Amino acid sequence: MTSNARDWLAELVAFDTTSRHSNLALIDHVEAYLSGLGARCERVPNADGSKANLHAVIGPEVDGGVVLSGHTDVVPVDGQDWSSDPWALTEREGRLYGRGSCDMKGFIACALAAAPDFAKANLKRPVHFALSHDEEVGCLGAPAMIERIAANHPRPSCVIVGEPTEMQVVSGHKGLYSVRVELTGKEAHSSLVESGACAVTHAARLMHWLTQEAARLKAAAPAGSPFDPPYGTLTIGRMGGGSAVNILAREAWFEALMRPAPWDDGPGLGARLEEEARQVEAQMRRTAPDARVTVTVMSDVPPLRPEEMGEAEALARALTGDNAPRVVAYGTEGGQFQEAGFSTVICGPGSIAQAHQPDEFIAISELDACMGFLKKLEQRLSA
Repeated sequence: MTSNARDWLAELVAFDTTSRHSNLALIDHVEAYLSGLGARCERVPNADGSKANLHAVIGPEVDGGVVLSGHTDVVPVDGQDWSSDPWALTEREGRLYGRGSCDMKGFIACALAAAPDFAKANLKRPVHFALSHDEEVGCLGAPAMIERIAANHPRPSCVIVGEPTEMQVVSGHKGLYSVRVELTGKEAHSSLVESGACAVTHAARLMHWLTQEAARLKAAAPAGSPFDPPYGTLTIGRMGGGSAVNILAREAWFEALMRPAPWDDGPGLGARLEEEARQVEAQMRRTAPDARVTVTVMSDVPPLRPEEMGEAEALARALTGDNAPRVVAYGTEGGQFQEAGFSTVICGPGSIAQAHQPDEFIAISELDACMGFLKKLEQRLSA
C-alpha cells in the first residue's frame, strides 16, 4: 500500500498546483480515478470556474461517516534553491522530495492509495474525500465545499484534516485574519501641511493602533496557554506609499496579519480597525475633502478549538494510540469545518518544519504510518 501511495504522490507532485495556477488538471485526474472505484463525486468550483474543490464519498449513504480533508494547492518555488526538480518526486535516503510532498499531497496520496480498499470493504459508514483549493492563500476554497457537505445528506460525524503533524493528534490551532488597508490623501509640498493630507502619516497612526492591539492580545492570554507563543499574534508584514520625501504622500497601504488564539476574536478586531479607519479618514478630510481609507479583509480563518469529548479527537487517538494534548500555531480548514458543526481534528504525515521549504520532503516512514492509520480507519468503518 505504501508503494501505491508513493506512486500517487509522484503523480500529484507532477501537477503544478501553486495557488496562482488552476488545480483543475489534478481534480480531473483524481475524480476520474475515484469515480472508477464507484465513488459519488461532486465538484464545487470557484466563482470563475478556474479552480474546484472535490467531494467524493465511498460507502453506504448513511450518516456517521468520516471526512479525510486535504488541500491541493502548494506554495511557490520561486527564488528557492532546490537540489532536484521540485515537480518530479525524487527519493534520497528514505525521503521523498518534491513541492507539496509534505504539505500536503502526502496525505492525499495515502488517502487515494487506500481508496480501493475502502471501495472493496463492507463499510457500514462511508468515507468522504474533501479536496480543496486555495488553502495556502487564506483557506479560500474550502468554505463553499463545507457548506455543501453540511447541507447535504448523509452527514459525516467527524473530520480528519491531514496537515503534517508526524501522525500525532492535534486538537487545536490558531486562526488567520488578514487585512489590507489603503489610504488616499492629497499631495502637497511638505512645507504646506495644511494644504494636503499625507497618506503615509495617517497610515502610521493606524499601524500604531495595531501595535497597541498586538500588546492587548499578548496581555489577554490565559495562564497555562498551550500555544507557542502563548498568545494571539498581530503583525504588519507589508507596507508602501509616497513618491518623495518632500511631498505629502497621496497614497499609502499596508497589510496586517492576525493569528488569533481560540479565545481571541479576529472579526471583532477587524470591526474595531474599521472604526479607527473612519476616524482617521475624518481627520484627513479636514484638509482633503476627497480623502478616503478602505479596509479589505483578505482572509478570515477561524481557530480550531479543542473539543470537550470530541468525536474526531477520540477517533484519531484510538487509531494512533497518541494521547498527548497538542496544539499548533498554524491554521487549517479545520476551524472552518468545526464552525460548520463538524467535530474536527488535525492528523497527517510529515513534519510542518518541511512545509514551504526548498527541498521539501516527506519521510517514507511517515507514509507507512499514515497507510496503517487509514487501514485501521477502514476496519473501524466496517465494524
